[in-house]
Order: sequence, then C-alpha cells, then structure tokens
Amino acid sequence: MRAPDFWRGDGPLPWLLAPAGALYAAAGRLRHLAATPVRLPVPVICVGNLVAGGAGKTPVALSLAGRLRSGGLAVHLLTRGYGGREAGPLLVDPQRHGFRDVGDEALLLARAAPTWVARDRAAGARAACAAGAQAIVLDDGHQNPALKKDLSLVVVDAAYGFGNGRVIPAGPLREPVAGGLARADAVILLGDGGGEPALSGFAGPILGAHLSPGPEAAELAGRRVVAFAGIGRPEKFFDTLAGLGAELAARFPFPDHHPYRPADLSPIFSAAERAAAVIVTTEKDAVRLPPDAAARVRTLTVTVAWSDPDRLDALLSPLTARRDVR
Repeated sequence: MRAPDFWRGDGPLPWLLAPAGALYAAAGRLRHLAATPVRLPVPVICVGNLVAGGAGKTPVALSLAGRLRSGGLAVHLLTRGYGGREAGPLLVDPQRHGFRDVGDEALLLARAAPTWVARDRAAGARAACAAGAQAIVLDDGHQNPALKKDLSLVVVDAAYGFGNGRVIPAGPLREPVAGGLARADAVILLGDGGGEPALSGFAGPILGAHLSPGPEAAELAGRRVVAFAGIGRPEKFFDTLAGLGAELAARFPFPDHHPYRPADLSPIFSAAERAAAVIVTTEKDAVRLPPDAAARVRTLTVTVAWSDPDRLDALLSPLTARRDVR
C-alpha cells in the first residue's frame, strides 16, 4: 500500500478513524499479554520501527550483521518475508528463490549472510540455531512477541518521525509510541530532519546515522535521470538523487513492495528515451524487476554510516561474549 497523505497531519479523517486505531492498539497489547516469548541460546537483536512503511530497517540490519560478523560471530538474519508466498522456515537461496517466493527484503539480506524467512518467528529462529547461528538479527518484528529479544532497536526516520502520532488506520503507527519505546533498548535516528519530539521522553540511548549512497553516486552527478521507487517513502529516494546532483527528468512513485509489470515499466522507459536520461531505482526495487528490464536500469546502493560507531559497539559487545553459550 501507499501511505495516505493524511497520516502526516491531523484533521477530520484521522479523528473519525481514531476509534479503529484504538481497537488496533488494544489488539496489539492483548497479543503481547497473551504471548510467552521463546528464549534462545544465542543473542537475538531486533531491528524494528513503530510506523508502517520503510524507516530504513533493512540497511540497519545489514550493517549490524556486518559488524557482528567482523567480530567473529556466525550471524543469521531472520525476516517474515513480506510479499513472498513461502511461509517457512526457509533458508533463502538467491539462485533459486525470487521475490515472489520470499519477498524483496529477504533477497537483499541473503546477499550478506544466511537468511531465513518464517512467518512463525520462533520456528525460524530455532531453524537458524540448528543451522549454526551464533547470533540472530531480526529484520522487523518489534511488534511480534514470539521471541525474547536481547537487544531491541527502533529505527526512526528523522524526517518523517511518527507522522501524525496516531495508530493505524488513523495514522502510520503500528502501536502507540509510549508502549513501543518502553520495549526498546535504543533508538536509531536515521537521516536528517527536525527529529521527533516524542523521543524527548525516551531514557535510552539515541544513535544517529544516515544512509550513505554507494559508488554509483559519482556517476549520477550532473546526469539526467528518470527515477522510480516502490518503497515506504519514494520521495526520500528522489530527494537523495537530487542531493547527489542528478537532474530528475521524471519520477515515478509506486507502493511499497510493488511487483513491477510491463505496463508499469513502459512509461518509465518512454520517459527516459524522450529525456535522453538514465533510469535509476533502489536495490530493493531492482530485485522485483523482470531480468530484461533490470538490464536497462541502474541501481543506487546505500549503506548505513554511524555518527558514533563506538556507542553502537558498546551496545553490541555484551552480546558477542555469548557466542559459546549453547
């Protein structure tokens, strides 16, 4: 789905939908109260957020997995596999599985470390442990009570924050901010912006970070581009390209996880031909392209740059000591 514009502000519609949001929030609280989280013999690090749509969880999860792996841990990644048909637990094989099988995020994660998709997170985590995982990084799942988390990190988009502060469907929140932050060990404030006033009451550490474009960025400066993206906030990708010095001849936003079809791509290719422009998209979008279309599109990669890596390592270091606990 594409986030509705009214999620950014207040008005009659959010007020009308507020009772439905209260029911959604109550259902989430009951789910946590009724759950008995499974405790694993290895550390579980959860990278989640409080809003629907993208906040940058997957790049953060990849960054954490890389830091843990550099410390000698056998890290496995675990995700629900949103948009895929496989229920799991399933070890993702990028040579055999496509995004329709396991979802786009799982394919990105699997490039970096062994990755499991599982709608039952506890079953997926047990499968990862049986396969030799010494630590598990959970991409999304802050609202899922199936697993006992050793470290819960909430990613917040600094530019978007918590939108209008209301719970779905009245706003973008998956749960009320106070409850979500109460279960968080740290917040990762990703990107630039005015921050989020609701974080002023959070007692834990707030780590700053931003998404750093990959080496392709240098080739796009001064070039005319036609950009498209089906992520949580496509305009964020378009702003990134403009910030790199690219001239956006056209931009095509799509809903998050959108499966691209020829009818979607034809206007994009036509616009690029008319403007004599290169076509650019995100890594997450690229894995949802048909092979013939992917060959005509450039991908802009991103990595997470931490404002204070030592603070992050201080959070992770107690977990690395548990590598031999079985």
